[in-house]
Amino acid sequence: MLFGAKNSSNPRLQLLKDVVLFKDLSMRELAMVDSLMHERRYLADEIIFDEGEEGQGLFVVLSGRVKIARFASPLEMLIELGPGAFFGEVALLDQSVRSAQARALEDVQIAVLFRAEFYSLLETHSAIASRISFQLARVLAARLRQAVANTDRHHEAA
Repeated sequence: MLFGAKNSSNPRLQLLKDVVLFKDLSMRELAMVDSLMHERRYLADEIIFDEGEEGQGLFVVLSGRVKIARFASPLEMLIELGPGAFFGEVALLDQSVRSAQARALEDVQIAVLFRAEFYSLLETHSAIASRISFQLARVLAARLRQAVANTDRHHEAA
């Protein structure tokens, strides 16, 4: 795919533009990132990845809904995600295992950016990868602050 006028009418690019990780990218840069992504489809109730598996990449929901859950007693649902949401982002940074399961709640279409493609982007277009990395750091920092705040509230209530 080349970066032409069609990009502005591409619904997938329009959806990706609304994803916070890609918000600082031009449509031309976003088209470059999009060309590295792999599209996957999952049927309702199909497991996208399991808790404990090695993380391979970042997932962006294009259509449908995904449930993120942990294997507690009983299975603890952490969050439900719809179009434009992303998950599995830590896998872009390291090879650690997944801390939760991702499962399709209904038929879903997902775009995946695998770690290898992201590292390739770092080597070939470092400015683009840096802007994505900066947004990723901001998201992870916000989640950490929220987790600490939730822990503090839990201890105060106890």
